[in-house]
Amino acid sequence: MTSLRVVKFGYNNLNGNLPNDFFNQLPQLENFILKNNQFEGSIPQSIGNCTSLIYINLASNFLTGTIPEEIGYLDKLELLILYNNRLSGSIPSKIFNMSSLTSLGVDQNSLSGTIPSNTGYSLPSLQYLFLNDNNFVGNIPNNIFNCSNLIQFQLNGNAFTGTLPNTAFGDLGLLKSFLIDDNNLTIEDSHQFFTSLTNCRYLKYLDLSGNHIPNLPKSIGNITSEYIRAQSCGIGGYIPLEVGNMSNLLQFSLSGNNITGPIPPTFKRLQKLQVLNLSNNGLQGSFIEELCEMKSLGELYLQNNKLSGVLPTCLGNMISLIRIHVGSNSLNSRIPLSLWRLRDILEINFSSNSLIGILPPEIGNLRAIVLLDLSRNQISSNIPTTINSLLTLQNLSLADNKLNGSVPKSLGEMVSLISLDLSQNMLTGVIPKSLESLLYLQNINFSYNRLQGEIPDGGRFKNFTAQSFMHNDALCGDPRLQVPTCGKQVKKWSMEKKLILKCILPIVVSVVLIVACIILLKHNKRRKNKNNVGRGLSTLGAPRRISYYEIVQATNGFNESNFLGRGGFGSVYQGKLLDGEMIAVKVIDLQSEAKSKSFDAECNAMRNLRHRNLVKIISSCSNLDFKSLVMEFMSNGSVDKWLYSNNYCLNFLQRLNIMIDVAYALEYLHHGSSMPVVHCDLKPSNVLLDENMVAHVSDFGIAKLMDEGQSQTLTQTLATVGYIAPEYGSKGIVSVKGDVYSYGIMLMEIFTRKKPTDDMFVAELSLKTWISRSLPNSIMEVMDSNLVQITGDQIDYILTHMSSIFSLALSCCEDSLEARINMADVIATLIKINTLVVGANTV
Repeated sequence: MTSLRVVKFGYNNLNGNLPNDFFNQLPQLENFILKNNQFEGSIPQSIGNCTSLIYINLASNFLTGTIPEEIGYLDKLELLILYNNRLSGSIPSKIFNMSSLTSLGVDQNSLSGTIPSNTGYSLPSLQYLFLNDNNFVGNIPNNIFNCSNLIQFQLNGNAFTGTLPNTAFGDLGLLKSFLIDDNNLTIEDSHQFFTSLTNCRYLKYLDLSGNHIPNLPKSIGNITSEYIRAQSCGIGGYIPLEVGNMSNLLQFSLSGNNITGPIPPTFKRLQKLQVLNLSNNGLQGSFIEELCEMKSLGELYLQNNKLSGVLPTCLGNMISLIRIHVGSNSLNSRIPLSLWRLRDILEINFSSNSLIGILPPEIGNLRAIVLLDLSRNQISSNIPTTINSLLTLQNLSLADNKLNGSVPKSLGEMVSLISLDLSQNMLTGVIPKSLESLLYLQNINFSYNRLQGEIPDGGRFKNFTAQSFMHNDALCGDPRLQVPTCGKQVKKWSMEKKLILKCILPIVVSVVLIVACIILLKHNKRRKNKNNVGRGLSTLGAPRRISYYEIVQATNGFNESNFLGRGGFGSVYQGKLLDGEMIAVKVIDLQSEAKSKSFDAECNAMRNLRHRNLVKIISSCSNLDFKSLVMEFMSNGSVDKWLYSNNYCLNFLQRLNIMIDVAYALEYLHHGSSMPVVHCDLKPSNVLLDENMVAHVSDFGIAKLMDEGQSQTLTQTLATVGYIAPEYGSKGIVSVKGDVYSYGIMLMEIFTRKKPTDDMFVAELSLKTWISRSLPNSIMEVMDSNLVQITGDQIDYILTHMSSIFSLALSCCEDSLEARINMADVIATLIKINTLVVGANTV
C-alpha cells in the first residue's frame, strides 16, 4: 500500500465513509479519484499526509463537513475537484495560496465565506475556477483578474456584491467562459466594461444575468462571444445597432430588462444566431421584416413588449424556426398565411394581441407542433377540421376569441393533447364524445360559450370539474358539474318525414353514383395521359425547372474539376447555376436497370418531403438517355468524411448536434410526412453537412413508402452491411424500426469512430456488444481517442453523458422490433443532454 500512486474508483456506486487514517498508509499517492459514487461523511484530515498528491477528484458524492485545511499544504496539487457534494463552511485560506493549482472546482455545495483579496497573485497557475451554486458573499476581489491563465471563470449562483472593475479583462487573453449570473454585482461603466472584454478573443460564454448593468454600449458589438445572456439586469435605453457586428453569436438573451425603442434591423447580419430572446422589455415599433432574413434562427422570444402593427408575410421564410413567442404585444393584423408553411415548428404563441382573421385549413400543415396559443385575440371563424392533423400537439389554447360554429369531432384524433382551452368564444352545438379517447388530456375549458347537450362522462372527463363547463346555454350531465341531469329523449318520426325520406333517398343515391362514375372516368383519363409522357422534366412537385443544357453549363460539361464522388448509383458533380446558386448533380448510371429503378424510387420518396434536415431536391432531369437529381449543395460534405479524415475532427457537441438533426429527419420521415417513409440505408456517408454544420439526410435510392395503415413490408434490396436491422437482413422485413436500428449503430459509430465492419469485430464481438460491455465503467476505452484529446480536462463531465448516449444507442438496437425505442423519445433524450452540456459550458 505504501507505494501506491493511483487510487481510481469512479462510477462504481461505492458507499460508506472514508476512515480517518485512510491516507496514513499512502505517502506516495499522486492521483485520488472517487468521483460519482455514494460516499458519505467528511474528508479525512489525514489527506494532508499525502504530500505527493497532484489530482484529487471526489465529485458527485454525499460528502459533508468542511474542506480540510490540510489540503492547503499539498504543494504539488494541481487539481482539486469537489463539486456536487454537501460540503459547508468556507474554503481554507491556504488553498488560495497554492501556486501549483490549475483547477479548483467546488461548485454545487453549501460553501460560504469570501474570496481572499490576494487571490490573483497567489494562484498564478489557475486555469479553471468553479465556485458557482454556493453561498459565497462579499466582493469579487480585483486581484483575481490577474490570473492571466484563466480559461473558465464561474461564480454564478452565489450572493456576491460590490462593483466589478471596468477594465478587469485586459490580461485574460485565454478566457473562454465568464459566468457571474444570479449574484448582486454592479457594472458602473458598461462601455469600459465591454471594451475590456474585447481583449478576450476566445470568449464563448458570457452570462451577466441577475446583476446590475445601466445600458448596452456600442462597444458590445466588438465581443466575439457565441453565447451572451444579460437577463433581468435593469438594462435601459435602446439596443445599439452595433449588435449586428457580433457575427459569431449563437444565442443572445436580454429578457426581463427595461429596454425601449425599436428592434435593430442590423440583427439580420447575425446569420449564425439560433436563439434570440428580447422578451419582457418595453420594445416599441413593429415586428421588423429583417428578422426573417436570419436563416439559422430557431427560437424567437418577443413576448411582453409594446410591439404594434402587422406580422410580416415573410414569416414563412423562417424555415429554421422551431419556437416563436410574440404574446402580450399590440399586434393587430391577420396571421400571415405563410406561417402555416412552417411544418417543423414546435411552438407558436401569439396570445394577448389584437390579431384578426380566420383559422385556415392550412393549420393542418404544422405536423410537428407541440404548443399553439392564439388566445385573447379577435380571430373569428370556425375551428377547421384539418386541425386533427396536429398529432403532436400537446397544448392548444384558442380562448377569448370570436370563434363560432361547432367543436370539431376531429379533435378526438389529436392523440397527444394535454391541455385544451376553447373558453370565451361563441361556439355552439355539443361537446364531441370523441374527446373521451384522449388519454393524456389533463386540462379542458369550454366555459363561456353557447354549447348544449350532454357533457361526455368517459375517459379523462371523469376528472374535470364544473369550472371547465360553466356559463353555457344548455349543457346537461353529471350533477357534480353543476348542470341539469339530461332527460331521456326519444326521437319520433312523423309520417311526413318518413314519406320525404322514402322519396328523396333513392334520388340522392342515384346522384352520388353518377358523380362517382364521372370522377372515376376523369381519373383514369388523367392517369393515361400521365403514363404517355415519354421524356422530359420532373420537378418533384416543385415549380423549379432546370434543363439538361443548364445542368451541363453549371457543371462545366461534367468537368473533372467539378467531380465530387462516385457511389453505387453513379456520379455526383458540383455545379453553379446562372443565378449563382450552388447545386449538386447526381447523375444516374443508366447501364444498370437496378440503378435506374433506384432513381425512380428516390424521386417517388422525395416528391412530397420537405424538412430542414433532409437534403432538398431542387429538380430532376429525366429522358431516355440521361437521368439526374439536382440537389442543394452541402459545402461541408459527408459526416463520414469528417469522422475518418485526418484533416478534420468533430468535437462532442458537434457530434451530438449532428445526431439530433438526423433524429429529427427520421422522426419526420416516419411520422410527419403524409405517408411514412423508411430510408433503409442510414449511415454517415449518407448524411451531409451544410455550411453551418447542420446535418441533412440524403440518398433515398432504396427507400420504401409505407401504404396507409401498413407498418412493415418485404424487400429483396440489400442495404449496407453492418447498419441493417436483423429482420431486414434475414427476412427482408422493412419498417420504421429498421431505421431506428441503423440510427443506433450510427450513434455508436459517431462517438467511437469505429465502423460496424471494422476488422476488430470478428466472431462474437460486434460494435453493439463492444459498447454493451463497456457500460458503465469502461466508456473511456471505446470513445474516439480524438474526442478524448479535444475534451481534455472536461472528460469526466462528458463521460456521464456518454453513458446515456451509448445506453440510448443500445435501446435503438434491440433485436426485437417492438423493444426498440421510437425517434420522438430519442430526440427528447438527446435534447436533454444537449441542454445540460450547453448550460454547463463545458464543451
